[in-house]
Amino acid sequence: MLFFSHYFLFYRPTANLEQPEPQILLTEGTIKEKSTLYQSLLEKNIPIQWIHLIITEMRPYVDFSRITGGAYRLFTDAKGELVKFIFEKNPLEVYKLEKSSQGYVTQRDEVSVEKHLVRVAGEIRSSLFEAMNAIGEQDTLPLSFAEILAWEIDFYQDLKINDRFKIVVEKIYKEDQFIQYGMIHGLEYQSGEKIVRGISYQTDYYDETGKSLRKTFLKAPLQFNRISSRFSQKRKHPILGGIHPHYGIDYATPNGTPVWAVADGIVISMGWSPGFGRQVILQHANGYKTYYSHLSRYRTGIKVGKRVKQKEIIGYVGSTGLSTGPHLDYRLSKDNRFRNPLKEVFPPGSPLKNEEMDKFYKERDKVLTWLADDVPVQRKVEKVIRDILQ
Repeated sequence: MLFFSHYFLFYRPTANLEQPEPQILLTEGTIKEKSTLYQSLLEKNIPIQWIHLIITEMRPYVDFSRITGGAYRLFTDAKGELVKFIFEKNPLEVYKLEKSSQGYVTQRDEVSVEKHLVRVAGEIRSSLFEAMNAIGEQDTLPLSFAEILAWEIDFYQDLKINDRFKIVVEKIYKEDQFIQYGMIHGLEYQSGEKIVRGISYQTDYYDETGKSLRKTFLKAPLQFNRISSRFSQKRKHPILGGIHPHYGIDYATPNGTPVWAVADGIVISMGWSPGFGRQVILQHANGYKTYYSHLSRYRTGIKVGKRVKQKEIIGYVGSTGLSTGPHLDYRLSKDNRFRNPLKEVFPPGSPLKNEEMDKFYKERDKVLTWLADDVPVQRKVEKVIRDILQ
């Protein structure tokens, strides 16, 4: 929807209160989906010469041919001359075109924001998304949380009612408006007696002993999708009927969802497999293989012999082969024997070097204090410029 309004702003010069007041006309609007700034301004009867001037003068800063949203304000004087144009791509990215004695000048405005350090805590009732939303957090936070713990927790299988989580995270505000989350300094997930913690250090996350949370294998090949069938030696096949061993995990998820490699490996098979439809098989170190079936298509460039990295997209979810709907059939084998992906234990992450440990322990102790229930996190407020978010 496109919103706009017209109204007059009056300025009173202090030098001569009796001189005529210049009239400034303000036009406001937003670029709606599948539209352009050109079309939006044209619909508001902005003269073509001003539209061309705005787009041309601001081109070194903003490529409006690629802009899919944003809001703007256009100021003209009583004669219809362009005085100023302000484009807000997002709350942290604002550009201004203004008339001066040398002509029109474009610049990017500095946007002052505040960075608050807070502790977020909640309890699982149905899902991580629901738990975060229940305490007023946005969906990007559980995504970041799960991204950090992707090697430790399968957020389809491992979550249980009454599991608890904590996060020490920066929140970025523009005046009173929440803009986005900043850095996650530390987090904790407790399920029964098991507690997993992550402490940010340099560019990665580590447990309390200084071992990286990153492992050779991810817990799951997809982000946040519902498991429709778990590993079982006996399962009634949804199409063939009868009891057939099911040596994998079915992730029911929309058609076209990206599928990534759970570990570094080499593509050893790619093609149509009876029953499994389009399938990719990867060979990994230490005798492991992973199988990704019922794909709708393969990622461009994926072929037999190609080396892939952990989290590299190899294909997209589909419903090819013997399938009742879009899902990924994911399987794991070691030395040609199928293993339960949900129960397999992989080697721990690499530890920090000895010379880094003293610095890490200081950071760890600070973060663990912030995570503690009985210690309130002081809300640190810091005035920062948009550059910290770029």
